[in-house]
Amino acid sequence: MRQFLACLAIWMTALASPSDAAPWPAPADPFVSDLAEVLPAPEEEALRSQLRGLRAETGVEMTVLTIASRGDYDPSPSLETFATGLFNGWGIGDPARNDGILVLVATKDREMRVELGAAYDQGYDVLAQDIVSRFFVPDIRDGNLARGIVGGSEEVMARIARRHAAALPAEALPPEGRRLPGWLPVALFAAGAGLLAFRRRLGDGLAAAAPSLRRCPSCGRFGLAQIRGAAGADIAQTEGRGMVRTTCRHCGFREERDDRHDRAQRGGKDADGFGGGRSSGGGATGRW
Repeated sequence: MRQFLACLAIWMTALASPSDAAPWPAPADPFVSDLAEVLPAPEEEALRSQLRGLRAETGVEMTVLTIASRGDYDPSPSLETFATGLFNGWGIGDPARNDGILVLVATKDREMRVELGAAYDQGYDVLAQDIVSRFFVPDIRDGNLARGIVGGSEEVMARIARRHAAALPAEALPPEGRRLPGWLPVALFAAGAGLLAFRRRLGDGLAAAAPSLRRCPSCGRFGLAQIRGAAGADIAQTEGRGMVRTTCRHCGFREERDDRHDRAQRGGKDADGFGGGRSSGGGATGRW
């Protein structure tokens, strides 16, 4: 009996261990969640106002989150894994466009990440790294977290969110110490715009053709399948809340989430929540 009670106590202790902590922090609102309390009230409200305006004008959902440490939540092997999981757990961005953006700053871990939705190509990853390295990290390293977070977020809004919403390719970053010919940016812009338009049309056609042509957010391979509704019915035709189950036939990825369908026929979003977008792990990381 004593051995049984001892084993039971060990089992109960394991159940109460930190591994049962919530995997992600809860957002304070869709725009700014300053859980680390590093933003003075005026700066926080000004940033929130800019992000609200960005969403109203472009439809891009961008949110800024500060935490003390990702170790306060379920552990992840890297900041990148944590940010992607949190992005998808919150469902940042429009589910049809997947153009959401997460700015995550972990103050005690001394690291941050700009996580981009699945629709942003690698050119925007390069641009995000430039913004992280030149606008976020220097001020944060110097102890001015508010200026770094606000200033860096403004750069992300202007150079990534608004540019992508206007169907423009990521701006080219010339090598240091070299100047490009005056005609080259114009030519690159025209070629990139044409390529982006063709890619989007092709991608829209493929996505409409079959769900299996979507990439898995876990393994990156094609082969996702979605089932909507408790009995497989298309809950896009019903009101209220339904279930969306996503699975991958290659790696076993599986996800179930509620989907609210009073959001303007799948195109809108909750006034006080996120739209249900996804990230495939793109973005940029900085440390100080």
